[in-house]
Amino acid sequence: MVLCLAASTFAQAPASPVRTAEVEQREIAAHKPFVGTVMPIKHAVLGSAVDGRVIEFNYEEGDPIEDGAAVAQLLTNTIELQKEAAQAELAMRKAELAELENGTRTEEVQQMQARMLAAEAQVRYLKARRDRAVELYENRKVTSAEVRDEAVAASDGAEQSYLEAKAAYELAVAGPRIEQIARAKAQVAMQAAIVQELEDRIKKYTIRSRFTGFVVKKSTEVGAWATSGGAIAEVAQLDQVDLVANVPEQDIPYVQLGREVTVAVFAYPGRQFTGKVFSITPQADVRARTFPVKIRIKNEFDGEKPVLKAGMMGNVLLQTGERKTALLVPKDAVVLGGRSPMVFAVEKAPMGEGNVVKPVPVTLGVSEGGSIEVTGPLTPGMQVVTQGNERLRPGQTVNILSAPAGQAAGK
Repeated sequence: MVLCLAASTFAQAPASPVRTAEVEQREIAAHKPFVGTVMPIKHAVLGSAVDGRVIEFNYEEGDPIEDGAAVAQLLTNTIELQKEAAQAELAMRKAELAELENGTRTEEVQQMQARMLAAEAQVRYLKARRDRAVELYENRKVTSAEVRDEAVAASDGAEQSYLEAKAAYELAVAGPRIEQIARAKAQVAMQAAIVQELEDRIKKYTIRSRFTGFVVKKSTEVGAWATSGGAIAEVAQLDQVDLVANVPEQDIPYVQLGREVTVAVFAYPGRQFTGKVFSITPQADVRARTFPVKIRIKNEFDGEKPVLKAGMMGNVLLQTGERKTALLVPKDAVVLGGRSPMVFAVEKAPMGEGNVVKPVPVTLGVSEGGSIEVTGPLTPGMQVVTQGNERLRPGQTVNILSAPAGQAAGK
């Protein structure tokens, strides 16, 4: 907008060169700028789940980090030894289970069978000897009762030895009991759980990022003692960011989810970013009566560094009123400095050929891009001066220049 000098009463001046634009009529809505703060869409404080000494820290503040990458490592010597002992015990339990599941070895079965057959042969021999001793004692009276009793006892003992050998052979053929195998499986499962628990504990000694982003803060150093629940580092995801603006309650009904908006960040004058209204928090600040509105913006990168950084401030233009039909003129057409804003409208000269200008007082309304709403005695399609209006006087003759190449007239 330009300042207007007071109209003079000098003699008629030559036609002044100007450029013009048409008065437009279209639907617009009231908009307001709101100041917001750039925030990461994800921010996490990485903490330690266990106590331990920090022996590695792999990143510095500002470094990019991938999902699952190890930020820091705690000392694990003692628990590693416990894990090795538990793994050895597990291997032994698995070997015992495999031995039971495979059953008795063929060689052992054959050995038991041989013992049984030997015991059976011994039974036959001693039984025959017993029968002879009984015959000699009871019928012929040629031997003593002691000899007979000794032969009977030897025969009975051999009978029991045979039964024992036979039972051992049958057990070898049958193999282990189902209950023994089940117990061995339970011991393997229990030991495997112990190993898994130790492995999980070891994992807790490695602090990892759970998403891709940037390390924004270090909370410890190598050699420091980390406590359970204590902070190790902070990671923020910045491939997309949110501009969080607080909008008064009277304007919230007009803010539409998914609406594309323009964001201007103070750190980059003249540079604009495009975002969308991502969310409206349905809980107001009870003191300010404002609602946080998040504008989701796809970040840009300079190499590996994000252009938009957490904590930056910016403006977002949000709709704050109903849409209406209005007259709009380019902002450059408005002349300020007098009693009220005005524009110079172009009309045909009352006598002769050519164009003259007429000042038209207007009331300014909603701004939309390079145009502004005006209220006054204007009609759609009317030409207003956009360039060269600094020193115009009422009724002055003007020469309308054509628009520069590649630019629409009056734009």
